[in-house]
Amino acid sequence: MKEEELLYLLALQKTKGIGDIIAKKLITALGSATQVFNEKPSKLSKLNGIGSVVIANLKDTSILKKAEKELNYIQQHKLQVLYFLEDAYPIRLKHCIDAPILMFQKGNTSFKDKKIISIVGTRNMTPYGKDCCEQLINDLKEFNPMIVSGFAYGVDICAHKTALKNGLETVAILGNGLSKIYPSVHKKYESEILTNGAIISEFWHHDEPLREHFLQRNRIIAGISEATIVIESAEKGGSLVTADIADSYNRDVFAVPGRITDKYSKGCNYLIKQQKAIPLTSSQDLIKELSWDIEVVKSKTIQPKLFQDLTQDEQLIVNYLQHNGKQQLDLVSLNTHFTIQKTASELFNLEMKGVVRALPGKMFEII
Repeated sequence: MKEEELLYLLALQKTKGIGDIIAKKLITALGSATQVFNEKPSKLSKLNGIGSVVIANLKDTSILKKAEKELNYIQQHKLQVLYFLEDAYPIRLKHCIDAPILMFQKGNTSFKDKKIISIVGTRNMTPYGKDCCEQLINDLKEFNPMIVSGFAYGVDICAHKTALKNGLETVAILGNGLSKIYPSVHKKYESEILTNGAIISEFWHHDEPLREHFLQRNRIIAGISEATIVIESAEKGGSLVTADIADSYNRDVFAVPGRITDKYSKGCNYLIKQQKAIPLTSSQDLIKELSWDIEVVKSKTIQPKLFQDLTQDEQLIVNYLQHNGKQQLDLVSLNTHFTIQKTASELFNLEMKGVVRALPGKMFEII
């Protein structure tokens, strides 16, 4: 990415009245963040959701001065910038409409072709929660998943530490800028995580760990992975918010059940009762639901003449599955540029024609 475009992306990220959804619409409509700021007000006003206040904010040159300072910090500290239109950006997160346009990363880990799960839970973890968290990660070691969490007290830091102990990559998503670690007591784990993982934030380096920032970062934790696991949670808390977001993204949610009298099992039991989460009683529940136990079937050569009755859209999906093997619904949708609803409909038609089969975990493969 050119330096000028990154400067304008940073400015767009901090322009009042423009969130990630509108920012993406503007970039799509005008081609680049640079063009967004250089476009005439008369043309901007014709775009849906762009009013006079937003246009005035875009023409405020003070935001560019602030963006220049942030750009200097990024360059001086050699941070990796993850832009939603570039390949380094986590592919599952790309499919989330409100995902950040930019994220900043310490560490050189890649998200490409990785099994990624998010583990969240209460900051007041009990011995039961600790045992469940450690046992789950230990049992999943052979599948080499990347473990994502929020670097907070309790379940979060337990997940990170256990991942490192088992030689697994782990990624911490912060609710503040990368110039500081919060909570500060977890600073001692930073270097080890950067050796085998990364620390990521969507916030500028000086942004403080505010409550609304933690709620905001939860959508990254939910969207970056193929499944979110809630280890322990009270009746209310950030973990339940993350679970709700993951469910809204059409991702699998798991919750560890507990005794009905236990305070920090009430949230998990509620998710299970409301059918918002799959009960997680052992690692096998997750392994089977995500189809990790099924060997990847080698690409099969399908003669086009056998499927002359396929529509153009069906053939596009078949070609994608032939080339990439077993895939999740949302990844098929993302890579064929169909909506989730259309992709599901086309896959159903292909099932009826005996071309593809559905697998657990919203996965599909060529028969």
